[in-house]
Amino acid sequence: MSKIAFVFPGQGSQYIGMGKDIYENYEISKKIFDKADEVLHMNLKSVMFEGPNEELTKTENTQPAILTLSTALLEVLKDRLDVKFDACAGLSLGEYSALVAADALSFEEAVKLVKKRGKYMQEAVPQGVGTMAAILGLDRDILMSVLDEVSSEGVVEAANFNSPGQIVISGEIKAVEKAASLCKERGAKKAVILNVSAPFHSSMLNKAGENLKKELENIQLNSLKVPVVTNVTGDYVKYDEIKDTLVKQVSSSVLWEDSIERLIEDGFDTFVEIGPGKTLKGFINKISKKLKVKVNIYNVENKDTLEKFVQDIKEAK
Repeated sequence: MSKIAFVFPGQGSQYIGMGKDIYENYEISKKIFDKADEVLHMNLKSVMFEGPNEELTKTENTQPAILTLSTALLEVLKDRLDVKFDACAGLSLGEYSALVAADALSFEEAVKLVKKRGKYMQEAVPQGVGTMAAILGLDRDILMSVLDEVSSEGVVEAANFNSPGQIVISGEIKAVEKAASLCKERGAKKAVILNVSAPFHSSMLNKAGENLKKELENIQLNSLKVPVVTNVTGDYVKYDEIKDTLVKQVSSSVLWEDSIERLIEDGFDTFVEIGPGKTLKGFINKISKKLKVKVNIYNVENKDTLEKFVQDIKEAK
């Protein structure tokens, strides 16, 4: 029998119009979108469905928007299918969607929390001070030695280990640019400076973590209905470590490749990406190929992909 993991995307996967066909076609999803508007005291639906893009890409709007769509899709799937998932994980922000899916965190608490998380992350570092770069096709050990070498130039750290050959670095602009240049010299296929508003997942965001910690003190967590793999360790999170892990996650490396490897090692052979985009599907495909393991990977982001997934699952039974 297949072991199924639901996985949830993070920031960067958003686009104007996301969720509109879900809202219009599934009554159960409307409750999630409307609840988000109600608890955030804003018209998040309008920002998601119509834009403008500069509003959707504001971190404090992006984060609740992606969480809302992921949760709305999940509710439709639970309504349409008797499909049991055995674990879940999310990339950075997606970890909040995973905790909602595992019933550890209510959607209402989560959507308020990620709006504040986005605000704190944006405010932690003034614009024009930090940046991020994607390093493609370079071995992890070589990249880490480059970061050590460049550390005298300023803060530069590994932010995301996404998949074999794709690592993101984060920190102060001068140090990131120097590290990106050195990575190319050492054999990287590409080193691309990213269009981001802050150096996410670096120690420069420690202040955001401190602010988030205060918010988490007021939140009641429930026991996990299914295991959740956390980005911070690449392993299953224990109930009493959830809050600490969410605080650390803001300024720690995202160990996505390690997280998926852990699930595959534990026999997970079916992954369903729930939320905007197909980024995680691409990452998981590369990770499974490196491990020489065949897995099934679906993405569910709109009416068409949702209905296709429902049909595929029904036919497989």
